[in-house]
Amino acid sequence: MSTQTIFITGATEGIGKIVALDLAIQKKDASILIHGRNKEKLDKTVDEIKKASSNQNIVGYLADFSRLDDVRWLAKDILSKHDTIDILINNAGAGFAAPRYGKDKTETRFTVNYLAPFLLTNLLLPAIKKAAPSRIVNVSSAGQSPIHFDDIMFEKNFDGVATYTQSKLALVMFTIDLAEELKNDRVTVNALHPGTYLDTGMVRESGIKPQGTAQSGADAEIFLALSSELENVSGKYFNVKKESRANAQAYDADARKKLRDIGLRLTGLSSSS
Repeated sequence: MSTQTIFITGATEGIGKIVALDLAIQKKDASILIHGRNKEKLDKTVDEIKKASSNQNIVGYLADFSRLDDVRWLAKDILSKHDTIDILINNAGAGFAAPRYGKDKTETRFTVNYLAPFLLTNLLLPAIKKAAPSRIVNVSSAGQSPIHFDDIMFEKNFDGVATYTQSKLALVMFTIDLAEELKNDRVTVNALHPGTYLDTGMVRESGIKPQGTAQSGADAEIFLALSSELENVSGKYFNVKKESRANAQAYDADARKKLRDIGLRLTGLSSSS
């Protein structure tokens, strides 16, 4: 009998780390793949989860999502070791306080929060489809604003909050498109807002007083990843565990196509992929 393979990005701290630990405990036979961008922190997290969960099938993968070549190498490495991926949780993210530019010299939030998961998910699709029924969970935010198509990297009038909220809506738009694309493949794709100003490093670094626990956000992500209630639910946006409505632009097919074309061009993916 084959065991499940679960991949969580951004899993060396905060919500992602809790998700990885809780899934390692709940799914003793599953292989839990975790991603981080700091090797020392990644290795430490792998050891901690192994000890705390008694699950030895924990593997760390290193990549900086502000560099798209890292994302390509990451996908290639995972696919060389795993034929199937049952659950992909795109949890990694860059917040308000992240540097303006990342390793590719592109706007950090748009690159990390949208382009990286767009590229990674598309590259991993063969293994995700092979594992069907499988799930993709995209971690967005209730903070959403329409896409600035005329200046998507905010070169003219940079605003860290606006770049963040744009990138989080972009991830919801990707969710809706991908769910439609995979509707006959027994792969569900949903997005969620895990909670408002939860107690995470990203929130504290932004100078905001936390208003909820990181555990509650982890519980919401795990709900989307595992709940039998969502077995055939796809293309939806959830506010924590409750189905909700995203920013109106998410439901504009023309806007989604324009964004997808930008994503394909900036990641180097062809439309056929």
